Amino acid sequence: MKAVVHERFGAPDVLEIREVERPAVGEGDVLVRVRAASLNPFNRYMMTGTPWFGRPSMGLRRPKDTRLGSDFAGTVESVGGGVTAFRPGDDVFGVAHGALAEYVCVPEDGTVAPKPANLTFEQAAAVPLAAITALQGLRDQGELGTGEKVLVNGASGGVGTFAVQIAKELGAEVTAVCSTGNVAQARSLGADDVVDYTHEDFTRRGRLYDLLLDVTGTRSWADYRRALEPEARLVLVGAPKGRRLLGPAAHMAKVRLAALRGSRKVVFCMAKMNQADLTWLGERLEAGTVRPIVDRGYDLSEIADAFRYLGEGHARGKIVVTVP
Repeated sequence: MKAVVHERFGAPDVLEIREVERPAVGEGDVLVRVRAASLNPFNRYMMTGTPWFGRPSMGLRRPKDTRLGSDFAGTVESVGGGVTAFRPGDDVFGVAHGALAEYVCVPEDGTVAPKPANLTFEQAAAVPLAAITALQGLRDQGELGTGEKVLVNGASGGVGTFAVQIAKELGAEVTAVCSTGNVAQARSLGADDVVDYTHEDFTRRGRLYDLLLDVTGTRSWADYRRALEPEARLVLVGAPKGRRLLGPAAHMAKVRLAALRGSRKVVFCMAKMNQADLTWLGERLEAGTVRPIVDRGYDLSEIADAFRYLGEGHARGKIVVTVP
């Protein structure tokens, strides 16, 4: 089968499409013929081998695992003995390492669920990692309650577009922060209020929030504090790439340390992929109360270009790769 591999760390030019062995199907596994996959910042870190403090797990000089990809959507090709939840021919979506390939193998009880019938494979592939991150950041780390005021800083990217919709689904009053070109999109996703950061600073407009979900990581603790209620929660989902040694972790640690003496809670969102949350999302996608936003689509043969665009950091929604 064809798969994207990288024998060394670096820019998108290190990526190759090679013929590799199809995954073996274990007793409780589901083999999926991938139709589409999507890219996440995590995939770029794995490609570049940054930040350097992650090298012990990624590989000190060369990648320990040469495969890339996580989000996928496709059709079940075969199942292992004892699998009852899925059958060959079922359309599914989920998360599996090495998803930038023609086939992936995932445990029956892993992060895989029936694909919503109203979504294309490309739309479904745009969902899993970003949407689960948004859900857990709001519901679990953020402890978002009905009627609370939540601000999503970075509402136009993959996690941000889902966060606006999921916060509304959880009964919150939502303020979205984005650039001028994304204001209309944020409103179409259900935001009650939209702040165009090119014209207005959300930390100086006099409004306080119960929860701030920050996807961009561009503000200091002093800035965040001006926009938070005394007992509010700040959930850090992302941050700028930063220096090669610590990357985004440097900003997150700095904010967390600065907030230690205050009454406001600061947490990092390290999402845990699971079937239950993917199923929860699938139900809402099927109902139309949550929808994926796809910015650009690429063919698998254009994978280097797709990663270059991801690295620019300006995607409106998700970047999707079709696997022919």
